[in-house]
Amino acid sequence: MYEKYYHLTGKPFQLNPDPGFYFASKGHNRAYSYLKYGVYQGEGFIVLTGEIGAGKTTMVRALMNDLDSAQIVAAQLISTQLEADDLLHAVSAAFGLPIKGLSKAEMLDQFEQFLTRTTAAGKRALLVVDEAQNLSPGAMEELRMLSNFQLGTRAMLQSFLVGQPELREILRAPTMTQLRQRVIASYHLGPLAKDETRAYVLHRLDRVGWKGDPSISAKAFERLFDITGGVPRIINAVCDRMFLRASLDEKHALDVPEVDDTIKEMREEFGADTLRLDQPHLRDDRIGARPVATAALAVRLERIERSVAQAIDLLQQLAGQEPAPAKPAAPERRPRFGARPDRP
Repeated sequence: MYEKYYHLTGKPFQLNPDPGFYFASKGHNRAYSYLKYGVYQGEGFIVLTGEIGAGKTTMVRALMNDLDSAQIVAAQLISTQLEADDLLHAVSAAFGLPIKGLSKAEMLDQFEQFLTRTTAAGKRALLVVDEAQNLSPGAMEELRMLSNFQLGTRAMLQSFLVGQPELREILRAPTMTQLRQRVIASYHLGPLAKDETRAYVLHRLDRVGWKGDPSISAKAFERLFDITGGVPRIINAVCDRMFLRASLDEKHALDVPEVDDTIKEMREEFGADTLRLDQPHLRDDRIGARPVATAALAVRLERIERSVAQAIDLLQQLAGQEPAPAKPAAPERRPRFGARPDRP
């Protein structure tokens, strides 16, 4: 709608991943290099994690577009709400193999033959598993088993695991030791830095022929970063709505009020918690850093201190020693509305 008003050739802030809009930030460049390294190695697992909307899927699609189809047969598995028995079925379908009426043993045999033919033809099979944090432990183990297929000493299947931060926690579990040993590279994709947020928006606008209308002030870019935390998908959502509002109001300059009014409108529609990334927090603008809420951090540290103190007391009791004198209780951290001081 606003594309016509501002004479743009397309929609610059669409939410669907589009490799044509891939933006190579410092963090994205580094992550992309890890993926390319993984392709070059041709074996094992590559793990890419990042927050929701960080641009993982867009990056993977850009990579797949760059792959030489004469050398690599790639397939992408997106629906990962799978149990172990469904994993082979889904992987076979992703590579275009017939699966109807086949038993698991028959599908395994068929898949091994497919990998053997592919490898014998001088090609490699690459499986990209998106939203991998949704895989059950059994499905993860099934995926690891598929990586065992070899022709001589050469691995016939390589897998990329792409998912949200909890995927890293899943892979740290003791039951994932064997899979973890086959991970040859891992990278966590963080949000954009402040200067990269501005460059990201301008990059997407340039892709659709933006000529400076509407203009965007430096303060507006700063406010946009404060609101979105540098997360690309949230940047897209806010900018898309802001441009729509501006076109309806026939504005040709965007400043802080336009950003704030857009956020206010979105929160009125979707709730007060929408885009709550502008709350007080500690932020490190280095690539890959994640915001940490000060209150949550204080509570966690307090719990850790109590647990350590309790453990020390228990060990001392077991050794026949008197427990160490307890430290004075820390003052209450939360405000106590309406409370009166104790009186003697």
